[in-house]
Amino acid sequence: MNFQLDIIKDKIELFEAQTLKELEKKINDQIVHNQAILLSVHSVSHQMHVTEEGHRFYSAVVHFKANE
Repeated sequence: MNFQLDIIKDKIELFEAQTLKELEKKINDQIVHNQAILLSVHSVSHQMHVTEEGHRFYSAVVHFKANE
């Protein structure tokens, strides 16, 4: 049996939520999980969209990179 592990060096994750607080919690939870595999936040990009009914929708893209 051959067992091989590959190191993740780069990871991009997408998040979406109805509130900014909920979006922040999702991102913070994932930061903790990715620290366990030695990834840290490299960059964050976020947007807000307002629907025709006036509801806000938040999204973010977080780029994680290996600690080097």
